[in-house]
Amino acid sequence: MTAKTMVQQKFCQHCNQRHKCQEVYRRLANTECPSVVFKAVVAFLLPLMVFIAALVAFETILAGFEIAAGLRSVFSIVASLLVTTLFVLIIRASKPPNKFGG
Repeated sequence: MTAKTMVQQKFCQHCNQRHKCQEVYRRLANTECPSVVFKAVVAFLLPLMVFIAALVAFETILAGFEIAAGLRSVFSIVASLLVTTLFVLIIRASKPPNKFGG
């Protein structure tokens, strides 16, 4: 059960829908749905890790060339963003659409 602040408790005491809210939260707590942890990691952390890895790779590769440091950094960031965007597009294209259209 979630802890409510004093303001929320006072607000709920005078609400004529409070029993319906409690029923909704009770049903949500007892659902048998699969965990979304893996999907959240793939959606948020994996693209960030791909961006960082691509940035390190491009900086390392471009360090051997005679390019100004600022230009090298800009090119590395742009190239890393492109790699990350391609990665996300490939991941999105490879997963089947869900029944909700997302």
